[in-house]
Amino acid sequence: MYYEYGSFTDVLKFDEAKTTSVPRVKDDQVLIKVVAAALNPIDAKRMTGFFKPTDSPLPTIPGYDVGGVVVKVGAQVKQLKVGDEVYGNINEEPLRDTKQFGSLAEYTAVEEKLLALKPKNLSFPEAAGLPLAIETAYQGLERCGPLHGKSVLVLGGAGGVGSLVIQLAKHVFGASRVAATSSSGKLEFLKSLGVDLAIDYTKENLEDLPEKFDVVFDGIGQSDKAVKAMKEGGNVVGIIVEVTPAVYRMIVTSDGSVLEKLNSFLESGKVKPIVDSKGPFPFSQVAEAFAYLKTSRATGKVVIYPIP
Repeated sequence: MYYEYGSFTDVLKFDEAKTTSVPRVKDDQVLIKVVAAALNPIDAKRMTGFFKPTDSPLPTIPGYDVGGVVVKVGAQVKQLKVGDEVYGNINEEPLRDTKQFGSLAEYTAVEEKLLALKPKNLSFPEAAGLPLAIETAYQGLERCGPLHGKSVLVLGGAGGVGSLVIQLAKHVFGASRVAATSSSGKLEFLKSLGVDLAIDYTKENLEDLPEKFDVVFDGIGQSDKAVKAMKEGGNVVGIIVEVTPAVYRMIVTSDGSVLEKLNSFLESGKVKPIVDSKGPFPFSQVAEAFAYLKTSRATGKVVIYPIP
């Protein structure tokens, strides 16, 4: 947890004395015994005070993504019950009204509508790494309309969001051709996800590609280049961008129904969660996990497990 804003190396503290009480459960919420949680770049950004005007009061326990077991239900909860294994992104709107007590804790309280039952074939670390990233991928592609017969280019295809955009574009939205960029060492990984074209961004410039794409999903903040790789009349979706007329800035909304919709693709193995091979990191090494996330070298998601 942190008591002031700043870099995670300076302000993030491990609460060994367990001074924080179990969160109170509202009528529309469930209490989750957290088994695993995942880190997202937005966690570190929030910690610096970037969202201070709309953030919850300090001290704060960070964490958006969670996988765990329901141990208590509120009076208005209709579907979930004690003992259910669930996963989700606990903050409905990630840039405002964020919870003071996040998922990097033993317990967290979450609205039922933000959760879904964990796919039976996934471990808790695999499930915990999905929610914010897969919701971002799904909602970003959904706003581009039907993709059957269309081409998609993913910038940053080896990242937490990008690796899921590739899979959803092919297996959920039915794109006819999917290309993605990465560094030289991750091209084979892109091919393992099923891309039709793996592009080494250290050797090729997007603006020089002979092929243009119907949809460009920018997960790395290069929307100026993404626009140059787009077909006339196409779409650019960006998650790290300044608002411009040519680019749709994707701001995810946590939605358990999206996870429920995608569960069948996860259970069939058509869509696979990617947990970075350096993890999972144990709960006592959250600071080390944040340091690794900051390097931008992770393949897939950085996950914390087990959480005692």
